[in-house]
Amino acid sequence: MNLQGKVAVVTGSGRGLGRAYAEALATAGAAVVVNDVDAEAAATVVKGITESGGRAVGAIAPVGTAQVAEELVSAAIGEFGRLDVMVTNAGILRDKVLWKMSDEDFDAVIDVHLRGTFTCARAAAIRMREQGTGGRLILISSPAGQRGNFGQTNYAAAKAGIVAMARTWALELARSAITVNAVVPIAATEMTKTIPAFAPVIEEAERTGRPFPEWLRKDEGLGTVEDVAALIVYLASAESQEVTGQAIGIGGDRLALWSHPQEKAVAFAAGGWTPDAIATTWHTGVGANPETFGIPAPTPPAA
Repeated sequence: MNLQGKVAVVTGSGRGLGRAYAEALATAGAAVVVNDVDAEAAATVVKGITESGGRAVGAIAPVGTAQVAEELVSAAIGEFGRLDVMVTNAGILRDKVLWKMSDEDFDAVIDVHLRGTFTCARAAAIRMREQGTGGRLILISSPAGQRGNFGQTNYAAAKAGIVAMARTWALELARSAITVNAVVPIAATEMTKTIPAFAPVIEEAERTGRPFPEWLRKDEGLGTVEDVAALIVYLASAESQEVTGQAIGIGGDRLALWSHPQEKAVAFAAGGWTPDAIATTWHTGVGANPETFGIPAPTPPAA
């Protein structure tokens, strides 16, 4: 897939998924602004891309503020002359259960994930609209934002908000030929290790050095960071110009389209509902098949 002439910013791309995204975009021909708070990590990624014949520049800054977002866009313009793709990947974790989570824990995650996505997407959209040639906003969400996850109030809320922003911006930017999609990745990373459902299998693979088994790659959709990067390249390309407003999952051997929330069951009461009427009908009516929640633990096949 050819991204020659395209310019991308990838936030949080010094390691993990962000690094895989930056390297895959560069391999496809795009020039890349590699953003991270770790200067050494960013420099390593830039060096690897340039030594492989690609184009890249580092931008060291913590994502969140409007000022940093504008600096990242300016880095793309100053170095490569334009901006075509913004991948909002930067993130942190401050995991705690609700009754132990502090205001600082909550605000730190919201500032990087949710506000950082907002400020970077806004700065990119302004530039893309000025250029008048369309663009791509690729927002990184998480299964935790789709289903919730124990100990991740802040992270799950931010990632759910990112999908909601993707739907909203897809509407607002359609006339400017700017597509907006949320990616829901599952891959073995330092961040994934903090999720109880996945930590044991990731640690086992690292300990033994063996690749993930087929059931895990297929049934659970858990693989390497490189597995996820293919979707980023596709969404950055001309081939995806009709794809917008979607939440798309990828991991291991699995590619999936997440459904958007909609009414699952509906009932009516003439004149409106009373608490007693709801209690009488709930378990046999609207609430007969309640939704599940939480990220299920990986289940290996029976021996």
